[in-house]
Amino acid sequence: MKRTLLIALAVGVTAVPAAAEELSVVGSWSGLPLHRDFEAPFWSEILPDAAEGELTVQLTTHDQMGLGVGDIYRLLGAGVYDVAMTVADYAVADAPELEGLDVPLVALTADEAWLMVDTARPMVEDIFRDRFNAHVLAIAPYPPQVVFCNHPITGLADLAGLKVRGSGRMTTKFLEALGAEGVTVAFSEVPGALQRGVVDCAVTGAGSGYNAGWWEVSTHLLTLPLGGWDPVVTAINQDKWDSLDVALQDLLTGVIVSEFETPAWAAAQDALANDVACLTGTGACPYGDARDMVLVEATAADFAEARRILETEVMPDWADRAGEAWAARWNETVGQVVGLTLAGL
Repeated sequence: MKRTLLIALAVGVTAVPAAAEELSVVGSWSGLPLHRDFEAPFWSEILPDAAEGELTVQLTTHDQMGLGVGDIYRLLGAGVYDVAMTVADYAVADAPELEGLDVPLVALTADEAWLMVDTARPMVEDIFRDRFNAHVLAIAPYPPQVVFCNHPITGLADLAGLKVRGSGRMTTKFLEALGAEGVTVAFSEVPGALQRGVVDCAVTGAGSGYNAGWWEVSTHLLTLPLGGWDPVVTAINQDKWDSLDVALQDLLTGVIVSEFETPAWAAAQDALANDVACLTGTGACPYGDARDMVLVEATAADFAEARRILETEVMPDWADRAGEAWAARWNETVGQVVGLTLAGL
């Protein structure tokens, strides 16, 4: 009798399917193409389908939750949610060494930027593990960070004396070295700031500016990529990651590369040309109505001056804040790929 009962219990246990893993996921800006075209489909459909019932996802975004951008990875590390993704530059107050992921003006194509990011990834993984108790899953790009101005300009030198919203600490340092006044303004508040004259110009991705309507409150577009590519890091809480079955870890690792990260980088190849066409009307706009901003193309002299400031002021400033060990590690990896060496290390 007792043996029969034990057998029955064992059969009952094996007959009950294992509960699906559930991930609470916080995406990046809900109104921008990276979330709409890649994050949302991946987390809502592609990954659950690939997991065949072993995983479910609850997806929202940080702006829908009203989170401060500087808090996103801190809260991830504390286990408030399982997965989060946002611009790495938002976390540099906690991890100044993370700025080395996206050095402006050294990667002028998506292929170059992807190589730079891939080379920096082991550094990024160590930073997220040690600073945020998190495991890096993917790094995807926003478009190159260009300059929107509600003020007439003809080139880089005209930014001197203007109030300019930067897209990160390195960009702000660059603007200050150029003679501009770097101003901190949240992305969502930029249109109002441009309209009221709180800032004369602002740096963001061309596509981000198009989708967010910055063309309504700015007149000139300088296509020099002063803010780099603003990579978005997707990471999972380390404790949650460690709790997942190895097979599920392998599935997530493989699918996020093939179905999210790689397509996002592929789309970035032609993004800048399309975005500029949409903002200025200088070509066909594949996304909607073209606008009529004045296109200001960077000259060879602009690039040369920008590179000089980067090498003599921006990068040494970052090396001081990140520390010699991180600067030396950057020199030996990313610096070799982009052809920029920090002196004195």
